[in-house]
Amino acid sequence: MQESELKALVSLLDDEDKQISSHVEEKILSLGKEAIPFLEHEWESNLNPAVQGRIEELIHTLQYELLKDRLKDWFNSKDQDLLTGMWIVATYQYPEIELEKLKQDLEQIYYDTWLEFRPDLYPFDQVKVINSVLFNKLKFGANTKNFHSPGNSMINIVLESHKGNPITLCVIYMLVAQKLKLPVSGVNLPNLFILTYKDDNHQFYINAFNRGLIFSKQDIENYINELHLVPQASFYEPCSSIEIIRRTLRNLVMSFEKIGEHAKAEEIKLLLIEISDGGDLGV
Repeated sequence: MQESELKALVSLLDDEDKQISSHVEEKILSLGKEAIPFLEHEWESNLNPAVQGRIEELIHTLQYELLKDRLKDWFNSKDQDLLTGMWIVATYQYPEIELEKLKQDLEQIYYDTWLEFRPDLYPFDQVKVINSVLFNKLKFGANTKNFHSPGNSMINIVLESHKGNPITLCVIYMLVAQKLKLPVSGVNLPNLFILTYKDDNHQFYINAFNRGLIFSKQDIENYINELHLVPQASFYEPCSSIEIIRRTLRNLVMSFEKIGEHAKAEEIKLLLIEISDGGDLGV
């Protein structure tokens, strides 16, 4: 479609005849993501608040559909790369964020850690090196002041602010540890996402939300007993990238509901349905 045709369509967005304006919106949406740059330009140059509002809604709808397509493609991919999944989630609020920028930020954290890391260290000491770099040198930590902020589930925001919730802090920790060739994975513990270091000879747990505190399986058993829950294997063993992304989305639903953004919460629920196969866990 020519730019002049698009301009003509946009000019009809505030037509008093709702049938016409509705038809125009459908026509623009049918163009898909290719229409986004043009709509953004039109929003900047248009002085009609009503039209600007309609354009904003159209841009959001197109970006949301793009996100949904990316998420489905990621879900159906063989590797289900975790950073890519976290990037897709972050594009809900920050559609302009580039995956390459996130890779560069993580590469810098990995480099800072690698400078102090020695592969010959015992597992506990390897973890202590990562803890020292992440939590002492780089000042990553729990966002306890604003725990329910949606930004805590957006990896780009956590990489910028160095403050996050259990799952985003664990994801950053895990991606750095795995790049150092350490057997560190996520664990879907109820109410708290944690990490496990597990190889043929060792298994212990790491709480990234508490500055990398190391603890044992017995500690998890005590925690489960305090919650009056029946122990499950998933409380102790590594989980998959898809489980991490599902949990991140569930956290987002709760965050948006806590701050009264119910429409956004509903949109995230629809994304979750796209990649869910039953089962649920909280934050």
